[in-house]
Amino acid sequence: MAETDRHSTDEVRQPEPPLPEQSGLTLEEYLAMQQAIGHPARFRLLRTLVANDELSASELKSAVDIDSHNFHYHLNELVDVGLVDKRQRRTADSQGFYTYYRPTAMGRDILEYGVEELMRREREFDDAYSSSTHD
Repeated sequence: MAETDRHSTDEVRQPEPPLPEQSGLTLEEYLAMQQAIGHPARFRLLRTLVANDELSASELKSAVDIDSHNFHYHLNELVDVGLVDKRQRRTADSQGFYTYYRPTAMGRDILEYGVEELMRREREFDDAYSSSTHD
């Protein structure tokens, strides 16, 4: 029997809908967030913001090694999908504004419960495997 013939179409289970009916975001919005964090530069930007809570654009740029011409593009992508908030604050002398960036709750969660959770699991597996081979 061929692999594709194992189940008749009546037996194939359909997954539950991915979101509740009254979801605050659409599936497309969630997928856009996942796609945004899938780029290494945006991943580093978001991780750095989560570690620091809030940074000015210049502080963030100096902390993350990203080409100048790509820096604002990647930062704006994170803002556009809702993973990072952008706000302006007046300088002490009230002569101008500085732009500050901070992770949103969704930005924090996508790191903690997404990519970083998978990396934690790998570290735990590696630690368990390493300690069992040394016994």
